[in-house]
Amino acid sequence: MTDILSTGISGLLASQLALNTTGHNISNVNTAGYSRQQVMLGARTPDRFGNTYVGTGVNVEGVRRLYDSFLTGQVRDTAGAQSRLSTFSDLASQVDNMLSDPNAGLQPALDSFFGALHDLASNPADSTTRQALLGQANSLAGRLRTLGTQLMTIDKQADQQIGDEVTEINTLSQGIANINLQIQRTGGNPSNDLLDQRDELVRQLSTHVGVNVIPQDGNMINVTTGNGQPLVLSTSAQQLTTVTNAYDPSRHDVATSNGTGITSQLSGGALGGILDFRKNMLDPARNALGREAVALTDAVNAQHHAGMDLNGQLGGDFFTTGAPQSYANRNNAGSAQVGAAFGDVSRLTTSDYTMRYDGSNWTLSRADGTQVAMTGTGTAADPFVADGLELTVSGSASAGDSFLIKPTATAAAATRVAITDIRQIAAASPVAATAAGSNTGTGAIGGISVTDATDPNLLSAANITFTSPTTYQINGAGSYTFTPGQPINANGWSLNLTGAPQAGDSFGVAANTAGVGDNTNARALAGIADLGVLDGGNSTLTDAYAQLVGTVGTNTQQAQNGLAAQTALLNQSIAAQQNVSGVNLDEEAANLVRYQQSYQAAAQVISVASTLFDSVLAAMQGS
Repeated sequence: MTDILSTGISGLLASQLALNTTGHNISNVNTAGYSRQQVMLGARTPDRFGNTYVGTGVNVEGVRRLYDSFLTGQVRDTAGAQSRLSTFSDLASQVDNMLSDPNAGLQPALDSFFGALHDLASNPADSTTRQALLGQANSLAGRLRTLGTQLMTIDKQADQQIGDEVTEINTLSQGIANINLQIQRTGGNPSNDLLDQRDELVRQLSTHVGVNVIPQDGNMINVTTGNGQPLVLSTSAQQLTTVTNAYDPSRHDVATSNGTGITSQLSGGALGGILDFRKNMLDPARNALGREAVALTDAVNAQHHAGMDLNGQLGGDFFTTGAPQSYANRNNAGSAQVGAAFGDVSRLTTSDYTMRYDGSNWTLSRADGTQVAMTGTGTAADPFVADGLELTVSGSASAGDSFLIKPTATAAAATRVAITDIRQIAAASPVAATAAGSNTGTGAIGGISVTDATDPNLLSAANITFTSPTTYQINGAGSYTFTPGQPINANGWSLNLTGAPQAGDSFGVAANTAGVGDNTNARALAGIADLGVLDGGNSTLTDAYAQLVGTVGTNTQQAQNGLAAQTALLNQSIAAQQNVSGVNLDEEAANLVRYQQSYQAAAQVISVASTLFDSVLAAMQGS
């Protein structure tokens, strides 16, 4: 009877545990990271009875979780990649929508400004036309400032998000370390639920930064970033922090608790997405927009200086914009300072630069690491020249000192219109040329333009007298060769003659004292719209902005396409993992019925054993 009772009790207890486990599965069907559990049963060792063996019941050998480490790792990896692309895509879309907006983008303001210059060329003396031009100039400068400021705001937003991500990474790392400690206290034999909780924390951590999981003895794990920076070592969490960028105080980088920078070692997850966005999209976009502002300012100002306003003065600056920024590394040991200025604006790129001193020579490299050759010696009289920049070094540098050069990052946000009076718009040429009425040749004035507005003799009267069809003098001096089709240059101006002058013919150049209706410089200003001012003279302002919009749009679209593909991969990984570990309510319902029936049957076995035992007792009492 005892054997029957023991057998029945073992079945009852096993069925009860199976029922409890099934109920536990059902209760956690919506618990994130939960892995379905299953009771493992095994027959007890049978008793020998004569020449045969009789079973003695069932043992509960354990409760296992339905778990596949490969599938769990796949979900973790794809979740990290999906989070990186999601974050990058969200931030990139802000930049794309802003720059490509048909109304709020820069191109409509550029078109309106140059349209107003064309109107001025048609009616240079009209005050209403001049006022309209000034209004469009202010609108263009305002648009540049707005776009530049919005990009600065996005930069600050990204910087704040980096801090938020670091905080979340630290919280999750500490949570994993705490569970490791609990596992250690169990002697390496933790509950399935504790392992699930740790796996879920690791998965969540992977959505913030790419991680590697390294199994250790006793069911412990270490967690590192993708490039090996420890985050969790056994029961200790290695806390990260944010520190001010070594060059730019407006930005923060990620560092270890002792201040060692590790930004370049981080990838994957939302933090990786932010860092990728800042480096590969935001910085180039800010620089490209600033380059647009610098090129606009440089081209318009240069041409405006070559004109004369209604006050009879040479044109001044039309726009002002931001200058290149130079930041010393806070770890520099020397006293050197690097000053930066624009040189040949058409050579500007959209990159930032790092300038380093090795103890004897200075080197310059772009943000992508490409070395840039420099000419010059770095003095004020002979600056280093590279990529449209002029760099001067003062003070004494120590080996290892470095500087960050941001040529155009702040230029757009600093753009302003320099003139406030419509009479200051220099629409006329400052010089005018006339042909003597007594000329006998067919020589005629084809046009005159200013080549150097700073020449002190620009407005001085000059008389050009031909001593032969191929030679001439200026104010009675010299004997210069005239080549048909080639201009005559003097005093900062360039005169084109057509036809064939004869000996004795003369032409005069003098200050344009009646230039109210002259549109010479207005036409030249309007022509800047079609002038190659960037990329070595190969790109107009419109071309450069279209390239910026196209590059941002392409990168954004690629990120969105990648996000869609990665989301599909994540869903597939989750589905595969859930096929193994997920709770199926239909299956659990069937298990409930099965284990209920086995429980009831085992109870019946116990009841039979009890009845038989009672019968034996009664028989013994009767005897």
